[in-house]
Amino acid sequence: MNERIRHPGLRNLRRTATEAAALIQPGMTVAMSGFTGAGYPKAVPQALAAHMEQVNAAGGGFRIRVLTGASTAPELDGALARVEGMELRLPYQSDPAVRERINAGTLDYIDIHLSHVAQHTWFGFFGNIDVAVIEVAGILEDGRLIPSSSVGNNKTWLERADKVILEVNRWQPAALEGMHDIYYGTALPPDRKPIPLVRPDDRIGEPWLRVDPAKVIAVVETDAPDRNSPFSAPDATSERIAGHVLEFLAHEIKRGRLTDNLLPLQSGVGNISNAVFAGLGKGGYQGLTAYTEVIQDGMLQLLKDGTLRMASATSFSLSPAGIEAFNRDVEFYRERIVLRPQEISNHPELIRRLGCIAMNGMIEADIYGNVNSTHIAGSRIMNGIGGSGDFARNGYLSIFMAGSTAKNGSISGIVPMVSHVDHTEHDAMVLVTEQGLADLRGLAPKQRARLVIANCVHPDYRPMLQDYFDRACHASYGKHTPHLLGEALSWHQRFIDTGSMR
Repeated sequence: MNERIRHPGLRNLRRTATEAAALIQPGMTVAMSGFTGAGYPKAVPQALAAHMEQVNAAGGGFRIRVLTGASTAPELDGALARVEGMELRLPYQSDPAVRERINAGTLDYIDIHLSHVAQHTWFGFFGNIDVAVIEVAGILEDGRLIPSSSVGNNKTWLERADKVILEVNRWQPAALEGMHDIYYGTALPPDRKPIPLVRPDDRIGEPWLRVDPAKVIAVVETDAPDRNSPFSAPDATSERIAGHVLEFLAHEIKRGRLTDNLLPLQSGVGNISNAVFAGLGKGGYQGLTAYTEVIQDGMLQLLKDGTLRMASATSFSLSPAGIEAFNRDVEFYRERIVLRPQEISNHPELIRRLGCIAMNGMIEADIYGNVNSTHIAGSRIMNGIGGSGDFARNGYLSIFMAGSTAKNGSISGIVPMVSHVDHTEHDAMVLVTEQGLADLRGLAPKQRARLVIANCVHPDYRPMLQDYFDRACHASYGKHTPHLLGEALSWHQRFIDTGSMR
């Protein structure tokens, strides 16, 4: 481990996870590394959870406020949630135990655009950060830090936290050094300057994170893998959705609105996105770029075969097979992958200037193009908005994808009115289900509704939606965006009452 911890003073601060966790006190705001199951601290959160469990079992109330980059893993989110150790969580989560407590009302959750987290921290909107717990791959002689498999908000956490605990994880490849691009040129209004990134592969920062060694209160050695849940193969629904998207992109090229190199690609995590990327590989595309949040399995193969020339992100989200492939050829990927802070990977101005093609999943959309990415039946959170809003609002194209039904057909993916709005009709350009694709650009509300009903709705629900729309057009208070307000959310209420929207 001396090869990973080269700074003599920080080497002398080596502590056990239990000793480090004891430095975190009830009521603190604790910022932790981690983004989509990569680069999160592995040992200190578990030791902290064990201590919380003892204190809370004795009648104490040991809870903290937790800020991260995005979702983490059971060793962090799950461990703290199971012992009721969090009073607040932001900005994105995917852990079942966390979700359960949020929806039970025992854990406050702030869902926020990922591009906003760092600047809102600098603005002081979340108050003081007492401790940052950050995983790194190594510490250089001068105290600079080699980032691990995600960057997320680590730059901001290290700068803003009063105290810092470092986890040095030797499982993370030492060859990660050089893959990161940490930009230190941001400032607060009114002193902001343009960010000098004009192409996805531009490097505008440095490969290391900075930290004031005087703020470091403990260094914990670990040797533990990132969460590496396997991805299931794309199913027939995902394949059909991907086919519609690929056909649409080919049509845009034919119309002259895109070139054969497309534009920088962004996609959320999941089977549909992997199916789209697999289709790009089969479609003969070469020299594409990605400016996105996470590197997924499908991107590794596309980098290998030249479909992707390079990929910029803030984190990995790989299966066990993907991790093995990356570690086997890390030197190859280090030249073609750039990991940045999420305030840069998700920066609205950069997304707009680069002209990203945004492809994200949704829970439901309504007939006018409003999209719900986060809530079931209006009030039960799933995961969070993540970065989808950053890209949808600012991208050259914003594509939202989902199956036309869920829960064995008991839920329709297209409804009269969404039960929660994350992306308004002004931001969603294209809706896609396995039934078809609706290009909403340049269409008025009633035109959009007709196209969505005809192209995207499952046959079991199409007559119901057509009937709703027809009656709304005749009886609605207004004719611009016709709705029957007494029925607009009746599908969701029927699902709550009966278990089905039918």
